[in-house]
Amino acid sequence: MFTEAIEKILSDLCTPARVRAVERADSAATLWSALEDSGFLELLTPEDAGGAGLALNALLPIFVAFGRCALPVPAAQSIAARALMRDCPSAPPAGMLTLAGTAHRQPDGLLCVPRVAFGLMADFALVNLEGQLLLLDCSLARRQPTGVHGSQCATLYWSQDSLGSAIGNNGEEVRVFNAAIHAAAIAGAMEQALAMTLEYCNDRVQFGKAIGKFQAVQHQLSVMAEQVAASRIAAELAFVGDSQVPPLMATAIAKARTSMAVPQVTAIAHALFGAIGVTEELDLQLFTRRLHEWRVSEGSETYWNGIVGQALLTQPNVTACEFVRHVTPSPTA
Repeated sequence: MFTEAIEKILSDLCTPARVRAVERADSAATLWSALEDSGFLELLTPEDAGGAGLALNALLPIFVAFGRCALPVPAAQSIAARALMRDCPSAPPAGMLTLAGTAHRQPDGLLCVPRVAFGLMADFALVNLEGQLLLLDCSLARRQPTGVHGSQCATLYWSQDSLGSAIGNNGEEVRVFNAAIHAAAIAGAMEQALAMTLEYCNDRVQFGKAIGKFQAVQHQLSVMAEQVAASRIAAELAFVGDSQVPPLMATAIAKARTSMAVPQVTAIAHALFGAIGVTEELDLQLFTRRLHEWRVSEGSETYWNGIVGQALLTQPNVTACEFVRHVTPSPTA
């Protein structure tokens, strides 16, 4: 029910034209207000607190839909922030909340939070600082864009006197939840890229027939479809279980596998579109640019594969298959 309602809003308000407008620094207020006023930011909030009280597995298709539409606002992060602030004495503030799983103090005393998703537009950031949970006002930060065309990601700097006190000790959950969000978004954006590529290959005629009829093209499409399917299955791992926060090991596998698929999926998509595939006018770049950005957000496959590998090496008598079966939650859990 919630998925269909959100997808209706996205189809009406999150069009490619609107995504491009937000990338040009136009206001995203209408889109954000539609999501906020409909109560969709409270999907993880318990019912007795006025929320929907959804389980993690119910969130997956919603977060995938956000990726499939290249949603240019931090809706998934704002939903997760409310779950991460579950034990905090104060309620989450109004406005756009984003997540930042890594922060460090510089020699000059500034707190540096690198590559914050939606850092250019967020009102507040929920930040992990060595395990402590900080809620920081982004209007007090110096925002440094990444320089990538259309990206809303930025590195943020806060002075010491603007930090305040920690609001919890579950800061490490921020990195895990944000990685799970990016895994789901990657899966959704890949599904859209595959759908666009299939449609083009069926419509584009060369040598008297659709290029999708040529065996070489079919081979590339099958490789692309395999990677997209594997990514969706991997993303599902992070959203299985009855906890409010995705489990670490399942999320590590999900983020690693989805990030690994990005280079191959994006390369095939652009190759099959040919010359038009590299143009700004084609909607494909709205998704492939984000896929490359999300691949490294909260750590690329190298980082998360390292987490999984270290855990496996602590159990020398356990095979890889046995390890995966035991560290990933069952769908019936």
